[in-house]
Amino acid sequence: MWRITTACGHRQREKASVFLTELHPAGDAQARDAVLGRIRKRDYDATHHCSAWRERGGGHGADDDGEPSGTAGAPMLRVLEGEELVDVLVVCSRWFGGTKLGTGGLVRAYTDGVQGAVAEARALGLLEEVRLWSLGTIRVPAALAHLPFAALGGIKGLELLGQTFEGDEAFVRLRVPEGAEAAPEAVWRDRSRGGAIVWGAFADASPPFADPS
Repeated sequence: MWRITTACGHRQREKASVFLTELHPAGDAQARDAVLGRIRKRDYDATHHCSAWRERGGGHGADDDGEPSGTAGAPMLRVLEGEELVDVLVVCSRWFGGTKLGTGGLVRAYTDGVQGAVAEARALGLLEEVRLWSLGTIRVPAALAHLPFAALGGIKGLELLGQTFEGDEAFVRLRVPEGAEAAPEAVWRDRSRGGAIVWGAFADASPPFADPS
């Protein structure tokens, strides 16, 4: 998966209609509403402001904003899905030039607009990979807080993030790439004589790790 770090755009002309397509970082509804509001205010004279969005958790949506149903928002969303972009809002503003493009022409124009914006973002280095990690927690007696570090420190790809103490117990946090949980689980189960790692998944754009707490 990928996300955009800074807004960028792509302008094109199709039979006298002008299309301005912009990609914006937007991870939730509040951010999307703010961006779309600014664009509508700035480009108040545009005929349509069609949009599509995706979140890393699987949420997505599309809006034709007055264009024939399925000719704008849906093809825009398909490009975002094909490019594996998340936490993103794409808005395509169209200034109608007087010549109708037809259903096929509209689909091509809105598709080309998003593809052009993505290509621009890639050329400018504005896309960063979203890596998926599994965050693990090990609970041990405080006197044995060193044991997870000794047992798991040599496992490739595993990162030990730190520890906290609560009373006579210690909690050691670690992370591994999603799908690589089996190796540390087996090692820890053996070294701790039946101990377990509690897992949860989260996404991080790029190392170094930013503590989610």
